[in-house]
Amino acid sequence: MSYHSFRAAAGADQPVVLALHGTGGDEFQFVELIRQMMPGAGIVAPRGDVSEYGANRFFRRTGEGVYDMADLAHRTDALLAFVTEVRAEAPSRPLLAFGYSNGANILAAMLFRQPGLFDRAALLHPLIPWRPAPQPGLQGLPILVTAGRSDPICPLPQSLALIDWFKAQDAAVESLIEPGGHEIRPPELAALRRFLTVAPAA
Repeated sequence: MSYHSFRAAAGADQPVVLALHGTGGDEFQFVELIRQMMPGAGIVAPRGDVSEYGANRFFRRTGEGVYDMADLAHRTDALLAFVTEVRAEAPSRPLLAFGYSNGANILAAMLFRQPGLFDRAALLHPLIPWRPAPQPGLQGLPILVTAGRSDPICPLPQSLALIDWFKAQDAAVESLIEPGGHEIRPPELAALRRFLTVAPAA
């Protein structure tokens, strides 16, 4: 499956960043943010191909926090195929990924399935209303999870449960819990920048 997407080529010795928008966003939602954080990085930003009353999403849901699990599985397969092609186009470059809200949820679903596609992954305000099966491939993978203490869409207990699950898989988890709601706050952006721009281990 192909996606409408924004793409920018990476400069010399620069990573590729996969950016996944939230509900109602599009492929341009995080382009300028990435350019400010990581000048010269490659950018791949697909647009979710599900419409919810005109709002772009990466998979269907039947209510707030109630996912169409069959559709999620299908869309996860499709996006994994897309990311596999992205990885094949630049096999020697790190592939860094981040998603916000619905984008974080589909990124998490990909991590549950094929974590080896990614070198780092950041999930901003994810909501995973089920317990995934164990995934040994997450061991050592750097993962950042941010959440809002008063987030009405992604309840904090579920965010904390996801963080604990990643830790149980021995992922290299960082987390940031902010006092706000579902919005991305400046400390989260600062944490994301640090996380994406850290020098790879020698």
